[in-house]
Amino acid sequence: MTVPLRSSGRPGSPPPTESEEETRGSTGERGRPATAAAFLLPASIVLAVLMLYPIAYSFVRSLFDASGNTFVGLGNYVTMFTDPETFQAIRNNVIWVVVAPTVVTALGLIFAVLTERVRWRTAFKLVIFMPMAISFLAAGIIFRLVYEQDPGKGVANAVVVGVHDLFSSSSEYPGARPRDPKALVAGPDGFQTASSVSPGRSVSVPLIGFAPDGMPKTAAPARPAPGSAAANSIDGVVWLDFAKGGGGTAGQIDPNEKGMPGLTVQAVQNGSVVDKTTTGDDGRFAFTNLKPGAYTIRLPASNFAQPFGGVTWLGPNLVTPAIIAAYVWMWAGFAMVLIAAGLSAIPRDALEAARVDGATEWQVFRRVTMPLLSPVLLVVFVTLVINVLKIFDLVYIMAPGSVQPEANVLALQMWLVSFGGGNNQGLGSALGVFLFVLVLPAMLFNIRRFRREEDQ
Repeated sequence: MTVPLRSSGRPGSPPPTESEEETRGSTGERGRPATAAAFLLPASIVLAVLMLYPIAYSFVRSLFDASGNTFVGLGNYVTMFTDPETFQAIRNNVIWVVVAPTVVTALGLIFAVLTERVRWRTAFKLVIFMPMAISFLAAGIIFRLVYEQDPGKGVANAVVVGVHDLFSSSSEYPGARPRDPKALVAGPDGFQTASSVSPGRSVSVPLIGFAPDGMPKTAAPARPAPGSAAANSIDGVVWLDFAKGGGGTAGQIDPNEKGMPGLTVQAVQNGSVVDKTTTGDDGRFAFTNLKPGAYTIRLPASNFAQPFGGVTWLGPNLVTPAIIAAYVWMWAGFAMVLIAAGLSAIPRDALEAARVDGATEWQVFRRVTMPLLSPVLLVVFVTLVINVLKIFDLVYIMAPGSVQPEANVLALQMWLVSFGGGNNQGLGSALGVFLFVLVLPAMLFNIRRFRREEDQ
């Protein structure tokens, strides 16, 4: 009779029983957590020191006053929500969250679709993505120059002024004014004679306040009006009552003084313009065929309007949209790259099947591409929301000091309160905790999204 041997793990021995496998498995698994903990311990310590401790300390510090010695409980949070500067920062953050991620995601989608249809896609991607290599500090300095008020320095105003001047010509004599403000008084529509003028008389209009070097090249030496012989005419002369080197008599035409050509002159009666003319090269003008009566001679304000100087981009009304535009310029490339990766992962057979069924390109994009691309778009949008909630340096660099309160955001307000002159780190810590609470839901959403994709 053959006696069966016990399993020894050697070849030819019978397989282990179920109880033996469970014993071995439990023994092996007991060793794995300890090994994993040993490897994770250094990273856990670093994480606790760099993240968990600052979060906990900020919350504790927010419960104390500016000195850090007196416990005030939720007093800093009450101050935060009753402070008008904080309300302005929250309002601007809402604008940032609504506008910036939406515009960046939309532009990224457009650029990603374009890269699939152009031959020079690599160069196109490079140009769009290049701003991502620039820091916020450098971008802020660049756009401070772009938004410079002087059209000779700022690119944005140079374009705006150029377009404006195409449709609306500037005045020939900006800033010019009458020599005698009592004889030619200022009104809402320009300068006009203080006393009425009847047909058959002449009018002399000396002007100052304009540089002789800015006179048109066609300007000729001024000549006195000849006087109207006809009873139905009024004539006159408009000249620059100033000559280089000085000399001469004020209010009289001197040999070195020139007429002001191209000026619009109006004859006004009972508040209505009945006739208008333009001065010649020597500054003379004449109205003919006037009916008997009293007239006022007017030089319209359009003759002396200052040239259009562009838009005050960094003024209190436009500073936030201007800074958002700089942010869009920087981050559109980021959105384009991620969305382009999502587009490349879409099955081409689904797109071709829709085209075969007779769908137009717009229908394919709206009903096939967009639903398949929506997870990527959502991740990009949420990532940008997290980013704009923490925006700080671009606003700090671009917004001039006089309008910084209008451009204020929560991260900048936290810095200003804590280190930028406020020296109230209790209130600053409360702002930091509030900002963390705002960012946390978006971060958790992204983490859950990533885990869900990994499980699939």
